[in-house]
Amino acid sequence: MENDPQKREISRRRNFSFRLNMFFFSTFFLFSVLIVRLAILQFVEGPSLREEEEKRGTTKVLIPPIRGNIYDSGGKAIAYSTSTQSLYYSIEPGEKKEDSIATAQKLFDVFQKRGDPAVGVTLEQIVKNMDLDYKKNTVSVPRRIKSGLTPAEIAYFMESRDLFKGIDIVEESIRHYDTSHTAVQLVGYLKKFGGGAENGLYKDKAKTDDARLKYLQQEDVGYDGLEFMYQDVLRGKNGLKVYPVNAVSRIIGPPVVTTPEKGDNIYLTINREVQEETEKAIMDQLQYLRTTPTDKRAPNARTGYAVAMEVKTGKVIAMASMPDYDPNIWEGGSISTEDYNAIKYVLQNGTISSVIGPYDDPKEQRKHPSSIVFLGSTQKPLSVLIGLNEKLFTTTSTYVDTGSFFYGKEGPTRRRIGNAKGHAYGKLDPALAISRSSNPFMAKMIGDALYRKDPKNGVDIWDQYVKQFGLGVDTGSGLLNESRGVIGYFHEQEAASSQSALILASFGQMGRYTTLQLAQYAATLASHGKRMKPQFVKEIRDADGNVVQKFQPEVLNAITFPDAYWKEIETGMLNVKLADFNDLPYKVLRKTGTSQQQVSGKTVENSVFIASAPAEDPVIAVAVVIPEGGFGADGAAPVARKILNAYDDHIGMYGVPKKPAAPPAGNAATGNTAAGNAAAGM
Repeated sequence: MENDPQKREISRRRNFSFRLNMFFFSTFFLFSVLIVRLAILQFVEGPSLREEEEKRGTTKVLIPPIRGNIYDSGGKAIAYSTSTQSLYYSIEPGEKKEDSIATAQKLFDVFQKRGDPAVGVTLEQIVKNMDLDYKKNTVSVPRRIKSGLTPAEIAYFMESRDLFKGIDIVEESIRHYDTSHTAVQLVGYLKKFGGGAENGLYKDKAKTDDARLKYLQQEDVGYDGLEFMYQDVLRGKNGLKVYPVNAVSRIIGPPVVTTPEKGDNIYLTINREVQEETEKAIMDQLQYLRTTPTDKRAPNARTGYAVAMEVKTGKVIAMASMPDYDPNIWEGGSISTEDYNAIKYVLQNGTISSVIGPYDDPKEQRKHPSSIVFLGSTQKPLSVLIGLNEKLFTTTSTYVDTGSFFYGKEGPTRRRIGNAKGHAYGKLDPALAISRSSNPFMAKMIGDALYRKDPKNGVDIWDQYVKQFGLGVDTGSGLLNESRGVIGYFHEQEAASSQSALILASFGQMGRYTTLQLAQYAATLASHGKRMKPQFVKEIRDADGNVVQKFQPEVLNAITFPDAYWKEIETGMLNVKLADFNDLPYKVLRKTGTSQQQVSGKTVENSVFIASAPAEDPVIAVAVVIPEGGFGADGAAPVARKILNAYDDHIGMYGVPKKPAAPPAGNAATGNTAAGNAAAGM
């Protein structure tokens, strides 16, 4: 049966048909896979493959962007950048110091012959810039020798590169700062991205694959102040030179160039005239306090801080941390150890962070207070508001100040609260307690009374009030390294008692705060409870002058008290006795403060002062702090008066400046046109 020819033929045809079907099926499957794969290559992997092809066929050279400028409120440049060609020098491995000095001599000869005399450098400067002793850089970091190369210098070095080991010409942006040193610590400074900045503030910036946003190793980046805060706005975008290359990576044609995008410009709220007069007022006052033969002498008054902030807008008109320094020392993105040591005590912004005066000896430094001080009696207007709102007394209540208030059990732990210079003020209402600056009134009528009203929650109630006025919380400024201050009343509550914490807090000895916090607090008092966000920038414009962003006033929180309460504290502040304020053409709400602080076993007195004007409708609030400056009336108040006068002169208490600024001249960098006070206690 198996040998039947007919059946064998049928079987053979069946097998052939099966194999043929398998062949067609396999062919169809293979073609289907091929078509799908081609579709994936074209539509899915195509863009990445084309990009890879371009990478293999091109090479990219990044062109650094030109950083945007920083202007004062009048449109004059404070910080500005210029594009330039710079000569860099790299120390070759094994190169001897004398060889580098010989190269320096050759470079000097070229600069003398082909350079611009206006930007000439000496041989000593060239050798210093080479940093042969590694004071500023490690061996692998290129050193900038000279910026602003002339076309003749560039052409010569390009043609004679073989004659100079380790040199390179780099197109870069150079940051310059105005020689007037306007608001130095607020503006901030730049450092090299590749000099360590990327390991801290900029660690995430190195992760981008976007060539136009990629940071360059030798790029200068903001490292403090507004230079850091507005880094993304100021930086701009890289340019690109894309060269075609062959299989061995040799350039085979001209590049396709994408020009760099200049960063936007920021216009500050800082008024240059008010700022500079504020800085001068502080430095003059420090000199006076250290040298006066009178009883106002304060030999350790070496630093001073002031902030002027508009009450209704939050605009910061002046912010001074003195002494300051020349920010052009950072030109090039790094400084030597010697230069850093010369400025390290004034580098930080003392109006927002803890700064101690310029004491080189660490042991001596520990003997002095920082810029963050107790409020002293500047606390008292808020204390009275708290007392009134908590119904501890009324606006007509009185207290007889005998010069002392005692609390605690009888014995060695019993504590006395007295007035400055032993004053006894007699019968006081709340307003008079503010103007006379009565510590016993605050201790008895507010601190002790709040404790007795709510022994368990009194400190928490106090904390809620003061934080609504910006004390012990972030001001909202956005500045790097801003301190929230140092709250002491919770620690005193744990270490001693709630009663002690509230009594000491009532006259300003339980919280240390920054000058910016004090200014915000003063402005909140002046506005009847609106705490404004500090504004440093009024608008941002692009390189063509078009407005990109305008900043509007921002209320962080609002506190509501009866009008009678605000009137009561204003009556007290208006009558604080200060001879220097008697002859002003406008009335000033003010409060002195002398905050006592224990430092290394001794008591020091910090001078504190807050004010706002004009009294009937305040537009500007001022805070001044002079560590170890003595009484607030003697140390800080004279500075505040000069700031208020500067504001009136250049902006106007009533909207019209008394000394209008002359029309701005053309700016080459930008092209724009545009002493005896009567101390009345603490």
